[in-house]
Amino acid sequence: MADRLTRIAIVSEDRCKPKKCRQECKKSCPVVKTGKLCIEVAPTSKTAFLSEELCIGCGICVKKCPFEAIQIINLPKDLAKDTTHRYGANGFKLHRLPVPRPGQVLGLVGTNGIGKSTALKILAGKLKPNLGRFNTPPDWEEILTHFRGSELQSYFIRVVEENLKTAIKPQHVDHIKEVVRGNLGIKLEEMDERGMMEEICADMELNQVLEREARQVSGGELQRFAIAAVFVKKADIYMFDEPSSYLDVRQRLKAAQVIRSLLRHDSYVIVVEHDLSVLDYLSDFVCCLYGKPGAYGVVTLPFSVREGINVFLAGFIPTENLRFRDESLTFRVSETTQESDGEVKTYARYKYPNMSKQLGDFKLEVMEGEFTDSQIIVMLGENGTGKTTFIRMLAGAFPREEGVESEIPEFNVSYKPQGNDSKRECTVRQLLHDKIRDAYTHPQFVSDVIRPLQIEQLLDQVVKTLSGGEKQRVAITLCLGKPADIYLIDEPSAHLDSEQRITASKVIKRFILHAKKTAFIVEHDFIMATYLADRVIVYEGQPAVKCIAHSPQSLLSGMNLFLSHLNITFRRDPTNFRPRINKLESIKDKEQKTAGSYYYLDD
Repeated sequence: MADRLTRIAIVSEDRCKPKKCRQECKKSCPVVKTGKLCIEVAPTSKTAFLSEELCIGCGICVKKCPFEAIQIINLPKDLAKDTTHRYGANGFKLHRLPVPRPGQVLGLVGTNGIGKSTALKILAGKLKPNLGRFNTPPDWEEILTHFRGSELQSYFIRVVEENLKTAIKPQHVDHIKEVVRGNLGIKLEEMDERGMMEEICADMELNQVLEREARQVSGGELQRFAIAAVFVKKADIYMFDEPSSYLDVRQRLKAAQVIRSLLRHDSYVIVVEHDLSVLDYLSDFVCCLYGKPGAYGVVTLPFSVREGINVFLAGFIPTENLRFRDESLTFRVSETTQESDGEVKTYARYKYPNMSKQLGDFKLEVMEGEFTDSQIIVMLGENGTGKTTFIRMLAGAFPREEGVESEIPEFNVSYKPQGNDSKRECTVRQLLHDKIRDAYTHPQFVSDVIRPLQIEQLLDQVVKTLSGGEKQRVAITLCLGKPADIYLIDEPSAHLDSEQRITASKVIKRFILHAKKTAFIVEHDFIMATYLADRVIVYEGQPAVKCIAHSPQSLLSGMNLFLSHLNITFRRDPTNFRPRINKLESIKDKEQKTAGSYYYLDD
């Protein structure tokens, strides 16, 4: 019996359309041919039903389904028991749960659609775990018996008996605009249960935003408002779902310090974060999640921070002797420059002159610089230092100013903006066909960009209904598919999970190299920025008042300059070379600051 149950069948509700097909799955199933009801399609139901007990795992229905709506997955044998929650027949299931500990920050790391948000809902007491029995859900007594002998038992007893209060920062802060009406300052005052409003507004630099309404503020300001709104509440469990999206590097570290300051000896703090360097800085211990997105997710036992993130990147869990990803993810600094130093000299060089631009009260000065083909230049700077303005100057978006001699050379530019709230009614296939028909059918582009970004699975979905991460992947594809001299990509990592970020960086890097073009990229995720950069442009000055963009410089000197403004230092992890932030005032931190090497490359 246990052997049979280690197979799960997933039918996607979005894709399965029994009224539009000939029910090929049912007709081709060998078990149905013997007279058993392995696959049933009731006239009233919206999807087909696959019986996991009867299924023999032949996989014929998977191949025959015209909408690719079925997945049959063989699970490791030991997962027959630990089911925590299942959404329904042929739906997603979650195994085990992360273990929160009082007085410590628990970090969750894993891909999108693998159950992190489900786990948060269960730990917050918003969703009652059904232990896989979605037809006869158990009561709390049975759930507590199920978790007996583990740290989760005492946790759930507290949740049920003491009615622990939870404060959650949701994943998508964009939705706040639709919910919150009126002045943000007044709203924050109403929520303030700890009398900490003034302190948090100073810490998160919210004072200039308080007079405005939610509709009028940027993504980063909304994110900081959402973190502040959780901070001022009196709660026992604090949960932050992706607190760093839209924030720049300095604000991410500030947010991390604010979140850590919530710890009390009896409070729980749980954080889901895809920016691994921030997660590393923020957490005390980490649980990884692995599995198949949208099908099943498994939570590992807690690891120390360094070990947990390395386990996730390696794709191998030593405690369970289990490999969950084919290849490990490592970070060698800029993979291309070392090999191609000899060739660089033959590339075309482009120059741009000293420029300045006045926009309202804000003045940006750009120092002259040059760049070559097949090069990625990462722009480092806080929000509001004019990175997007510089991108638009190169794109020739501003009219020529009178009396200014500086000739900006004309470049063909393909630009991916920061936000991508596409409300289009067409499918992804039509969108790609209209916008980038040549690239979309070109075999090289398909193998370099479309396949690795997993765009093929999205082709028949309507653009409007895609999730944030899916929209981002489509936007990157559209940007790279347009023929241009310069590709300007603004925050390619927003909404992507840690694995997709690394895939996206590899895709961008390989494409720029093959196409012999130049890319200018704005990126706040440190791991991704160091992986992508051949050269960096550092922005310094006072945000939104006056800033200077330096000319492009090497990764090492640029990072050193940038980090010295932020007053943080990085070391590299010996196993997979990912950059790690040193804790403030630690021995390593002081050593590197006195030596002046804020960014440490010991390759």
